Amino acid sequence: MVTVPHPPESSFRYDGWRIVAVCFAVATFGWALGFYGQSVYLAELTRLHGWPASLIATATTFFYLAGALLVVFVGDAIRVVGPRACLLGGIAAMALGTALLGRIDAPWQLYAVYALLAVGWAGTSLGAVTSTLGLWFDQRRGMAISLALNGASFGGITGVPLLVAAIGHVGFAGATLAAAIAAVVVLMPIVAIFVGRPPLRAAQRTSGPDAVLALSSGAIRRGAFRDAAFLTVTIAFALVLFAQVGFIVHLIAYLDPLIGRERAAAAVALLTTMAVVGRVSLSTVIDRLDQRLVSALSFASQAVALAILILSRDGTLLLFACALFGFSVGNLITLPALIVQREFAPGSFGVLVSLNTAINQVTYAFGPGVVGLLRDASGSYTIPSSAASRWN
Repeated sequence: MVTVPHPPESSFRYDGWRIVAVCFAVATFGWALGFYGQSVYLAELTRLHGWPASLIATATTFFYLAGALLVVFVGDAIRVVGPRACLLGGIAAMALGTALLGRIDAPWQLYAVYALLAVGWAGTSLGAVTSTLGLWFDQRRGMAISLALNGASFGGITGVPLLVAAIGHVGFAGATLAAAIAAVVVLMPIVAIFVGRPPLRAAQRTSGPDAVLALSSGAIRRGAFRDAAFLTVTIAFALVLFAQVGFIVHLIAYLDPLIGRERAAAAVALLTTMAVVGRVSLSTVIDRLDQRLVSALSFASQAVALAILILSRDGTLLLFACALFGFSVGNLITLPALIVQREFAPGSFGVLVSLNTAINQVTYAFGPGVVGLLRDASGSYTIPSSAASRWN
């Protein structure tokens, strides 16, 4: 058998960089509709149906929990059916769920649609993106993941303002349908055309010394729960993401009465723009830094930003706080995978990242619901915002 040589990962001609671009696009839609869009859904469903914030936020919690149960097995699914089929399935579920979201009129329907969206989120978010890139990259995996996950921030920069603008012109139902059509028409052909078989040498990882480890997903997961290095990074990020996601989902509802709906949407765009700036800035030096120390400093910066949001009513300061908060948002998505990449065997990467993502998601799934309950009980966002700053 003749093995066709591949350009090195450092070469622009290496096919893996094409996969990075595809994963960037997948992350853009996945985070726009499945993550940052949650703040728009909460505000609009409250306005349209008069449902309490706690009811919708609890449904959001259900969405993240269901997604977490699925994302544990994303790495296994990609190995069985391939990255193309997994990504296409995730996009289809996300598009259908988004289209149906604008047509519900009862709380039980919201939960049914969110179950479908959870399938889409598992197939288009962190676990799917990092596991897919892990098939193409070894030496440059950290950079590839960082670049691809800029799509997550780009989804917030473009997705929330576009959704808000579309709602203003065609209503919530029309806006969600348009977003779903865009995902099908734009994203699915890109994945179908450009995502093929990973390089032979990547597929051969399971035939080397790492074979048993790479194939025994259950053994990897059991070992992870006895590994202090894995537990410390997972628990720390789970708690901080609990506060982060709870804050972001309620951000528009919190800022709307203070600075207006349009400026609130602009604040989300600013937050996600700064997430790109933070991730790109850090990606140039992260391999030379203590990634755990960088994580701790990021946690501290988010706590300071939340304190400003609690204490200030000045529009400029509120925007500054959103920018400060956003600077670390992108890195807190990327850093767990980079720490796993550095500290654990390459053959366990996909399984451990999926497990870390699932545990984090189970934890932060309760963020929106807890914030919503505290908001309804206290009549304002002051108490939940104070609690979130303590988690950081």
